[in-house]
Amino acid sequence: MTTELDNLIALKLPPRIRSVHAITVTLPTDFIDVVRPFSHMPGTVALMSGGRLDCARYHIMGVFPMVTLTAKHRRTVFEVADNSGIDGNITAYPITCNPFDALQAVLRRYQLHHSARCPMESGLLGYLSYDLKDALEELPQTSIDDLQLPDLYMTLPKVLVVRDLKTNKDTLFTPLTEADADTEAAERFRRFLETIASAAEASGMSTVTASPFRTRFTSDTYMDAIETIREYIAAGDVYQVNMSQRFSANVTGKPFELYAKMFLENPAAFFAYLNPGDHQILSTSPERFIQLKPGASEAHGAGTMVVETRPIKGTRPRGDSPAADAALMDELRQSPKEDAELSMIVDLQRNDIGKVCRAGSVVVKEHKRLESYENVHHMISIVTGVLDKDNDAVDLIRATFPGGSITGCPKIRSMEIIDELEPVRRHIYTGSIGYLSFHNTMDLSIAIRTATVSNGRMVFSVGGGIVYDSNPADEYQETLDKGRTLMRSVQGRQSEPADAATCVWRDGLIQKMGDTSISIEDEGFLYGYGFFETIRVDNGTPKMLDLHMARFERAWQWCFDGPPPDITWNDVIAQVIGKNQLTCQVAAVKILAAAKKADGSALPYTLLVTSRPYRHRLLGTAAPGLRLGVYPHRRHTSLADHKTMNYMFYRMAGKWAAERHLDEALICNVDGSVSETNTANIFCRKDGRWLFPHSDHFLEGTFQTCIKGMLRDRSETLQITPVSLSELAGADAVFACNALMGVVPVIALDSTEISPDVDFCDRINNVLL
Repeated sequence: MTTELDNLIALKLPPRIRSVHAITVTLPTDFIDVVRPFSHMPGTVALMSGGRLDCARYHIMGVFPMVTLTAKHRRTVFEVADNSGIDGNITAYPITCNPFDALQAVLRRYQLHHSARCPMESGLLGYLSYDLKDALEELPQTSIDDLQLPDLYMTLPKVLVVRDLKTNKDTLFTPLTEADADTEAAERFRRFLETIASAAEASGMSTVTASPFRTRFTSDTYMDAIETIREYIAAGDVYQVNMSQRFSANVTGKPFELYAKMFLENPAAFFAYLNPGDHQILSTSPERFIQLKPGASEAHGAGTMVVETRPIKGTRPRGDSPAADAALMDELRQSPKEDAELSMIVDLQRNDIGKVCRAGSVVVKEHKRLESYENVHHMISIVTGVLDKDNDAVDLIRATFPGGSITGCPKIRSMEIIDELEPVRRHIYTGSIGYLSFHNTMDLSIAIRTATVSNGRMVFSVGGGIVYDSNPADEYQETLDKGRTLMRSVQGRQSEPADAATCVWRDGLIQKMGDTSISIEDEGFLYGYGFFETIRVDNGTPKMLDLHMARFERAWQWCFDGPPPDITWNDVIAQVIGKNQLTCQVAAVKILAAAKKADGSALPYTLLVTSRPYRHRLLGTAAPGLRLGVYPHRRHTSLADHKTMNYMFYRMAGKWAAERHLDEALICNVDGSVSETNTANIFCRKDGRWLFPHSDHFLEGTFQTCIKGMLRDRSETLQITPVSLSELAGADAVFACNALMGVVPVIALDSTEISPDVDFCDRINNVLL
């Protein structure tokens, strides 16, 4: 019976592959220099092998996607490039189906029957996130999906490069479909080689910097989670659970350059760099999850496919001397705990691959083998089997995913406990990265020691296997030790993981954000009853603090009974900035006053001061200013006289703008005149006059107040008057300003382009900031 998925693939995807063209080329000696020119391009996937182990033989990179397959829950999307060469248009075809069904259907459509000249000539490269487990099992989902990234990402590249590290031979491959002319192969190869040649002189170095790394756990809450696992083990639910915590930081710079640095410093067999466009994956994994390759005919029979998995359990650092190094290796070999963990996972993996392998073919090829890397020793086992002739690569994934070495035993109950105890979804962490070829070969890693960069934020997780004998304090410290390597790659040798979340000031006390709680009965939470001020702090110095606090006091008198609190806010800000290590950079500080439950308590409000690093919104973009769109919903409320916590209107306006790839939403009054944007004041210059929009209810920002003062000092003509949309669009220059970003040009209003006056902004910002 033909399904909707079958119809979509038959009608919308490119035709079947008729041949794969190949040429041998000479590329830069350092494969990093092969990848770098393509690293910024969406769809680039590089799988690199470092070190001298037997599983580190090939570098593989795919570029110029012909088809991209993504999935989130049961919504699968095929993005198909047209046949107009490398830079063709992309068309998206969404469908509701199980992601594994879609993956299997693509592999079957493009199956190749000739023998491969290397591990793969054409196929899919990408990742399967840990959360793809929910497409295989009915599991609870109580953690938060804060990243909102695809569960599955795979590309079918138009050009594939394979370097054999044993022969030092580089080969380019391109699949030609039944609709492609033979000349298309030469054109693709030409574009690939031209891209490398044009980037040969370009420097790739770009410093990657990060704010201090934070985690949702405190040491106490993490150790409590370990104790909970020990209780589950004692109750007979599980034997072992892999528990982890995630670290995150704001980052700037090029993610690929961090990847290149890590490969140089500590190469491992399963390095990977992926750029899906809206996020980048940097993996330094040493662990193979599952491999599928042709078997030797004399050992397994002609046409057989051999499965291999290499679980890792047990780690020791490298010693300072040969004797110390040998002692640590011996300690790892002799450890009863490490032996028990590895043996347990080996049994689990044998059972998993046995579901799809020929009966009696699954064997433990090696057990407790030691592998040494630049900074650690690992203990691994190698389990192999012969795939049953009725199964393929996707059947093998279904039977084994996610890997037992990073979930626990038994697997399903372990995954339930992980979801219960870890506050956020893992995404790529402990998922898999690699390739599935159209020859039915496959090689996937376990995505440990793997970071994701998305929206200026880097996240990565570290963890370990918990058994009944585990010491909670030791397990917590192990996560910090494991995380420190990646943190230092970003921040330098002095970097240390920050314990728990950012510190805040609450009602006179500095405390960790994770220890700060607000009652759900408080009126600030229920109704947005309260207000706030956002203040820019440069190198420890608050900007325009007097103006901010004058506005704070006016809002206090409107909102609460009694005088404002007698607090020297400058000192409180200094405490919060210092605790969060933000003294030597630009920070955004927020002071909040929120009403408590109306129950006659002695202190009817809560005061909070928070801080975060501030990155200017134009930094890293080529645009000289902001693009605005007119928000269709007009505003008229007395709440706009103050910066209240009832901020939903502005939040939804900002969301509306972002969905249309705009920077800000321009908000109008009920009569259609201009008021402000969702985060900034707006004003313009027209025929030598400065026009500041008038609204019945409107809060003037501190930065705009200062700009008015500077213009008056220069005897400029200022008018506070209703401003129509046509007047704004026809102005000589338009500006947006707030206390954090200063003043920036507006360069477009809907479809109308506006000339930016960058010089004016620079002069104002140089004085006020």
